[in-house]
Amino acid sequence: MTITLVRLDPTGPDRAALVDFMTRNEFPFHMQTSPTREQVEASIAEGAFRDEDNDSFWVEHDELGRVGFFRLEDLTDGAPLFDLRLDAPFRGRGLGREILRAAADHVFTTMPEVIRFEGQTREDNIAMRKTFLRCGWIKEAHYRQGWPVEGGDPVASVAYGLLRQDWESGRTTTFLWEDLEV
Repeated sequence: MTITLVRLDPTGPDRAALVDFMTRNEFPFHMQTSPTREQVEASIAEGAFRDEDNDSFWVEHDELGRVGFFRLEDLTDGAPLFDLRLDAPFRGRGLGREILRAAADHVFTTMPEVIRFEGQTREDNIAMRKTFLRCGWIKEAHYRQGWPVEGGDPVASVAYGLLRQDWESGRTTTFLWEDLEV
């Protein structure tokens, strides 16, 4: 299976498809689970999908076609973060590993200044957390009650990172989680 990230133009020819994708899907593990047309259009106008800090892509599968959306965020920080959203019919098919690998390949081959790539998810998004681990990412933070939930209590936000050196070598480096004694 081959995954390709195809850069999209949110203010041009891809605008209608982006609005459609975002509004016809529910994203249960995102802060905004059911974006409205108005919210998506406002985000487009604000540059949330493409500006100096953000860039967006369609996730294309060689057999299945367009399976999702991928956005790089915090591009000016030197350690980009990502937002991945799969189209509902393609969830639960094991595509996450290939998408995450394609994303890391893209970041580390096109951004030579980047030494680390970051991702966050909710503590209850077990599938994504396992995907991070299977792809060599390391859990680096667990922000208790750090993820707001519409109509509910906040849950923990769990952060993962991949270092360029690990991507290049194919080996995962670790660290001592509790490095101080009380």
